[in-house]
Amino acid sequence: MSRPRLISLDAFAKTVEDARVKTASGGMITLVCVFIVLLLIRNEYSEYTSMVVRPELVVDRDVNKQLDINLDITFPNVPCGVLTLDILDNLGDLHLDVLQSGFNIFRVLPLGQEVKDDLPIMSGVEKWEETLKGQPGQACGSCYAAVDQTDNKYCCNSCKDVRLAYAVKEWAFYDGENIAQCEEEGYVRNLQQRIRDNEGCRVKGLAKITRISGNLHFAPGIQISRQGRHSHDMSLWRKYDKFDIDHVINHFSFGKDPSASLKLAHPGEDNQAPSIAPLDGHNFKQSKKEHVALYFLSVVSTRFEYLENRQTAEETNQFSVITHDRPVVGGRDEDHQNTMHARGGVPGVFFHFDISPMKIINRQEYAKTWSGFVLGVISSIAGVLTVGAVLDRSVWAAEQVLKGKKET
Repeated sequence: MSRPRLISLDAFAKTVEDARVKTASGGMITLVCVFIVLLLIRNEYSEYTSMVVRPELVVDRDVNKQLDINLDITFPNVPCGVLTLDILDNLGDLHLDVLQSGFNIFRVLPLGQEVKDDLPIMSGVEKWEETLKGQPGQACGSCYAAVDQTDNKYCCNSCKDVRLAYAVKEWAFYDGENIAQCEEEGYVRNLQQRIRDNEGCRVKGLAKITRISGNLHFAPGIQISRQGRHSHDMSLWRKYDKFDIDHVINHFSFGKDPSASLKLAHPGEDNQAPSIAPLDGHNFKQSKKEHVALYFLSVVSTRFEYLENRQTAEETNQFSVITHDRPVVGGRDEDHQNTMHARGGVPGVFFHFDISPMKIINRQEYAKTWSGFVLGVISSIAGVLTVGAVLDRSVWAAEQVLKGKKET
C-alpha cells in the first residue's frame, strides 16, 4: 500500500505546534483531569485486587453422606435426668443411644457452675430383651412384675434395669422412689436433691445421622417406641410443678463450623462473617410447663471453594428457621385470639429439619479479571480526557466571546 493511501487512513490527525493555543484555564483543567484519572485507576486496581464470593446453586449429589448435628443447649429449670433426647427421621427410624454416643451432659448448679452429670443415661429400650436377659446361677433382682421373670428369664439388678422394664410395660416410673435398686444406688436421693436445689442441665455435643428429613427433640421421661408409635413417660414431669421448657440455644448447626472460611471469603468486614447458625444465642423464656417449642429448619448443603485452590474446599450446611410455640392442651392463642391450637403432643423442644435437594457452591474469586482491569483503566483515561477536552473548548469559546465584547 502506498504512503498517500496510509495517510488518508490516519484517524489521529495532528495540528502543528504553531496552531495550538495554551491557556491557564486549560492547564487547570488538565491538572484536574490528571487527578481524576489517578483516582479512577486507584479504584480500578482496588476492585481488581479485591475478592468476592460468587454463589452457584446445583443439585446435591452427596445424599449418601451423613449429616453432623452440632448442639449446645441449656435448660435452666430442668435437672439432668428429667429430659431425654431423641432423633427420628421421616423413614420412622429412631437413632438410639444418642446421648451416650456423642453428647456430654452437665449439671447447671444454682450459682451457675457446671459439673459433669453422673446419673445413668436411659437407653436401649428397643433391645430390652438382650439387656434384661438373666444368667443361670446368678442373682436375679426383682422387676416388680413389669416383665416375665419365670426361671430367671429376665432380671433387674440395677435401677436402670427397672426403668427399662417399666418402659417396656409403659408404666409410670416417677423418680424411682420405693424401688429397692434405685434407693440403694442413691439414684432417688440424688435426683430429688437436684430437683430441690433447682438445678438446670446443659447438653452439648455432636450426632451423626443420615441426610433424611426428620426431627430432634427433648421431651420428658423415657422414650418408648413400639409398633410405629413414639411416646414418653411423663410421670416425673407431672409429679413436680417447678419444671418448664425454658431454654437457651448456645449453638446449633449442621456440619463443620465455617466461621474461619466465611471471614476469609468476606475480607474487610471487621471479621463480622455472615452467620449460618441463626439460632445461636436464642433464649426461650416463657415459664410454661405444658408447652412445646417448635423450630422448623430448612437445611441446605454448602461448599466453600477458596481462591485459586489455595486451601482445601470445605463442606458445611446452612439453614433458615421458623419458630413457633403452643400449649399441648390446645385452646385459643394468647397473642392471636383468632388462632386455635390443636390439642395433643408432649411438652418439650422440637427441631424439625427439612433437607434440601439443592446445594450452594460459594466460589472465592477476584472481583475483576486482568482484561477487565485494563479495559477499565483505558475507559477511565479516555472518558476523563474527552470530557476535559469538551470543557476546555467551552471555556475557551466563552473567553473569546467575553474578549470580543470588551474590544467592541
